[in-house]
Amino acid sequence: MKTTKTTYDRRSFLKTSLLSGGGLMLSVSWLSSVKAADKLQTLNLPEPEQWAQLNGYVQITADNMVKLLCPNPEFGQNVMTSLPMMVAEELDVDWKNVVVEMGPHDNAKLGPQFTGGSNSVRMYWKPLREAGATARQLLREAAAQAWQVPIEDITTKAGVLHHASGKSATYGEMAAKAATLPVPKGVTLKSPKAFTIVRQSKRNVEGKKIVTGKPLFGLDYKPAGTLTAMIQHPPAFGMKLKAFNAAQALKMPGITGVFSLNLYEDGFEQGGFDTRTFNDLLVVVGKTTWEVMNARKKLVVQWEPAGDTTDTMAGRSGKRTVTVPGGLESTSSQLEKMAQYARQPAQQLRKDGDPETAFKNAAQVIERTYNAPFLAHNCMEPMNFFAHVTDEKALLVGPLQAPGWVEPTLSKLLNLPADKIDIQMTRMGGGFGRRAYGQYLYEAALISKKAKAPVKLIYTREDDMTYGIYRPMYTATYRAALDADKNLIAFHVKGGGIPEHPVHANRFPAGAIDNYLAEGWEIPSNVTIGAFRAPRSNFNAAAEQSFLDEVAEAMGKDPIAFRLELLKRAKEKPVGTNNEYDPDRYAGVLELVRDKANWGKPGHEQYSRGVAAYFCHNSYAAHVVDMVTRNGQPYVERVFSAMDCGIVVNPDAARNMVQGAVVDGIGNAFYGALTHKNGAPEQTNFDTYRMIRHNEAPTLVDVHFVENNLDPTGLGEPPFPPVFGAVANALYKNTGKRHYNQPFKPDQEKRTQG
Repeated sequence: MKTTKTTYDRRSFLKTSLLSGGGLMLSVSWLSSVKAADKLQTLNLPEPEQWAQLNGYVQITADNMVKLLCPNPEFGQNVMTSLPMMVAEELDVDWKNVVVEMGPHDNAKLGPQFTGGSNSVRMYWKPLREAGATARQLLREAAAQAWQVPIEDITTKAGVLHHASGKSATYGEMAAKAATLPVPKGVTLKSPKAFTIVRQSKRNVEGKKIVTGKPLFGLDYKPAGTLTAMIQHPPAFGMKLKAFNAAQALKMPGITGVFSLNLYEDGFEQGGFDTRTFNDLLVVVGKTTWEVMNARKKLVVQWEPAGDTTDTMAGRSGKRTVTVPGGLESTSSQLEKMAQYARQPAQQLRKDGDPETAFKNAAQVIERTYNAPFLAHNCMEPMNFFAHVTDEKALLVGPLQAPGWVEPTLSKLLNLPADKIDIQMTRMGGGFGRRAYGQYLYEAALISKKAKAPVKLIYTREDDMTYGIYRPMYTATYRAALDADKNLIAFHVKGGGIPEHPVHANRFPAGAIDNYLAEGWEIPSNVTIGAFRAPRSNFNAAAEQSFLDEVAEAMGKDPIAFRLELLKRAKEKPVGTNNEYDPDRYAGVLELVRDKANWGKPGHEQYSRGVAAYFCHNSYAAHVVDMVTRNGQPYVERVFSAMDCGIVVNPDAARNMVQGAVVDGIGNAFYGALTHKNGAPEQTNFDTYRMIRHNEAPTLVDVHFVENNLDPTGLGEPPFPPVFGAVANALYKNTGKRHYNQPFKPDQEKRTQG
């Protein structure tokens, strides 16, 4: 059992709890008072007064229903089920009596509310459990006082309080008394062995709404009287608006306005996750999406070179000035520039031993270079946001990963205090990091303010794909030095990118090799980039794990055995002190996937098998990919996956996340590429930007988890990066050819190199 000290006193508790109608409302630490939730949908629930609806995180009715607010926005990873499960576990309620709602934006009272970085479950593991445990403790105390017995004699089970005398009461019956009691100074959290909800699969609480088409997503939200807005942005990165003629557009049916405005005025200080892909907004506003789309085609626009621009940025690293270069970039010239930079000295990120001498004296040096293009997020739901901004207040509704990150900038842009801005979060049709950047919300707000009306900003698929924000363009050269006995004596990685490098210098195999060098370099660009499901790791893992297979082959070793040897060295005789990974946990997923896939055993001769493993976002993932030739083309038929992410809160949801990452990884490895010519993206929709199709997905993705009692770590991102490497290694076995340029399909590879 684990006892944790609560972080508030009775006065603060009373400020954030209210007794009404026989119900209890409770919050814990920064999971405290929230406004009435769920303005977006009508649920078949008791009336608000029966829930003591003024404030609260946990709410209980007199008839023993429990409402839990989910603090984090949802885009498919099922946090709306998994996070409330953690509260319900410690509260000890019957899951069938629980209803879940999306909480409103309130970072001060609901915590960071950030869905990204594989942080949701990890970040809320203690606070949400503490919330449930504190509520349970108050209910036990209420029963103890009512029955005149010691609190130690009160037990709970599935929302019912019990005493050895035979007395019992539901939580709802004791809620009124519980709300008047002092907040306990400490609560005891369950041992993982006692869990009855956590670690048990629970259905998605929004599953029925999704399959029956209920209005959950941002695109569904459009109150009566809302106008539609679209933006005409420059045709290429490095260009800006010069002049426009809207005469014909304004004559089109349903059009109420055409105007231009700036996202940021000169000298505006942006936040750490702000971006201005295109600062000049040429806006068309009208009654319907179709009318606005047609009117936008009638605009006559002149564009001109933007030249170098300067942004003032704030963030975790402090205030800084960033110069964004002008010019119209093309993939061919970008590749040439990257090759040039790769030959020049770079920034040293880590150095162990004497790698220069080791390479000089090596009997054999293996050197390979890997390249990957920009990738577009391509969320199935394009960017959109509703805004209704007046001089006094603002309401913003839509799909957003990080409401707390956008609020300070929005407050400055609108000249409104934060308490006059209401941000409501809808379910997201995909995010992958794209919706962590709130410029589309800022655009909607500024358009609404200018139009003096409620507005729904909508991007078309072409807008979404050509507007940024992309996974950066990367390259990395790996070198390995072998002695005369085929022992690995030195390792060197030198990676770069546009506009950031991909190298994680303190990850495996750092710490396992005496002589190790990691370097990085970067090329500035006006092509806007951002987080993309396991940033940097998704390329780093692909290149590193492909290269390790080549080294293992040169050494005459099995790929898994070779990795395990290195991990054993990192455990027993680690090099350096900054190694990010745990060798035992890393080895654990490799051993688990080896056993589940029957690696090296007969019975799989029809498959070309590739393996890869990687650590990122505090978790460990390994995959074995089984590839066949189907209709003359390589096809991934089966995948075996092993994960170590600590305690798995909701196994079904966790398996789904890994399966989705595998399919996403295969698709990006084979097909994903966004190229530019004279600053303009060459792929603008799915007819030219190739996505994986249903019949190309594996027939089996067999997911396994290392069982332990460690606190949960990340899961949304860690399974994604090693998929690329496993596919590349299987492809080598299938075709006899190593692939160094993503995407791996030959027609795609030629196009991105041209």
